[in-house]
Amino acid sequence: MQQPKESFFINRLKGAGYALKGALILIKTEASIQVQFSIGLLLIIAGFYFEISTTEWILQIFAIGMVMSIEGLNTAVEEIADFIHPDFHHKIGLIKDIAAGAVFFAAAAASIIGLLIYIPKIF
Repeated sequence: MQQPKESFFINRLKGAGYALKGALILIKTEASIQVQFSIGLLLIIAGFYFEISTTEWILQIFAIGMVMSIEGLNTAVEEIADFIHPDFHHKIGLIKDIAAGAVFFAAAAASIIGLLIYIPKIF
């Protein structure tokens, strides 16, 4: 006898649960995510302190989300690479370097956004 399919809504709730679980795992276990999360919290506090505009909030939240998301993907790539080939291999090293490079691009863009928002408010 075939089990009835769960509803679309139930599947979406389960998916959101898995995503939240993954986010919590990243925050609890990954130093790089912990640093990015802390910087994000500081920027949110700074946003309230300096009363940034709605547009600045949008840019700041987007930048924080972008960096943390790509950092999470970088962590996933590293975990997959280590699972597939636990010993050192130059190709695995190259894959990890490329994933880290993506984080660098996101962090650089986010830093520029932060500087554009806060330098005029500080000086």
